[in-house]
Amino acid sequence: MSPAVSRHSAARGAAWGGGGLAGSVAAMAGVLLAQGRLARHRIGPQRIVPPYQDGRFGPRIGRSVRLAIIGDSVAAGLGADVAADTLAGVLVAGVLAETTRPVTMTNHAVVGARSMHLEGQVSRCLSAPPHVVVIVIGANDVTHLVRHSVAAEQLGTAVMRLTSVGVRVVVGTCPDLGTIRPVGPPLRWVARSMSRLLAAEQRAAAEGAGARTVSLIDLLGPEFTANADTLFANDRFHPSGLGYRRIGASLLPAVLAELPSSVQRRIRGDLVLFTVPGAAQ
Repeated sequence: MSPAVSRHSAARGAAWGGGGLAGSVAAMAGVLLAQGRLARHRIGPQRIVPPYQDGRFGPRIGRSVRLAIIGDSVAAGLGADVAADTLAGVLVAGVLAETTRPVTMTNHAVVGARSMHLEGQVSRCLSAPPHVVVIVIGANDVTHLVRHSVAAEQLGTAVMRLTSVGVRVVVGTCPDLGTIRPVGPPLRWVARSMSRLLAAEQRAAAEGAGARTVSLIDLLGPEFTANADTLFANDRFHPSGLGYRRIGASLLPAVLAELPSSVQRRIRGDLVLFTVPGAAQ
C-alpha cells in the first residue's frame, strides 16, 4: 500500500471511529436526558415553602447560643412535616439538650439555591452574626451541571466571609444524589460520581477557608440507600423527618465542637454519644 493510500485509509478509519464515538456520546446523552425527565415526573410537584425553624427556644432567661443555617432545600427542611423535624429543628433540640442554654436559630436557606446564591445568604446572616453557621449546599449544583471547581470556590468564598469575622462554620458536603430512588442507572451512577467529586472539592475549599466539614455521603449514603422508604419524604427526593434526624445527628457533634469555649464548658457528656429519638443506632 502506497503512503498516500495508507494515509487515506487511516483518515477514513479515524473519521468512522470519531463518528462512532460521537454517536455513542450522543446516545448516552439522550438516555440521561430521558431519565432526567422521567425522574422529575416520578418526583412530581413539590412543596415550595418548608416548615422553617426560626426563633428563640428553651429557657426564657439567659444568653442564647446563636445558630444559623444557610444553603438549599435540605438546609431549609423541605420534605419535613413539622419544623421540629427539619435540620434546624434537630440541631436546636440537640444544642438545647447538651448545653441547657437558650438557642436562637435563624434559617436563611432557600429552596433551589446553588453555591452561587450563598453570597446573599451570608450577607443576611452577618446582619446579626451567630456563633455557628451550618451550610448544606451542592445538590442543585450537581443537577444544574455547575463545574465542581466553580461551586467549590463559591462555597469557599462564603466560608471565608464568615470565618474572617469570627463566625465558626460547619459544612455538610454534597449528599449522594445516587441514593434517590426515582433516578435509575445509568443516571444514578453519573449522579453519584458527580456528587462525590463535588463533595471532595467542597471539603478542600471549606477547610481551606477555616470550616469544619462533615461528609454526608460517607456517613449517610449507604443508610439512605438501604432505608429509602423511611428516610425520604413522599416526593422521594428530599429527606423525611426521620431522614433529617439522621442528618442532624451526623452534624451535631461538629456544631457542638465549634461552639464558643464559654458554652462548651457547660456541655454534659461525650459529644459523639448524642443521639436523636427515633434515629437509627
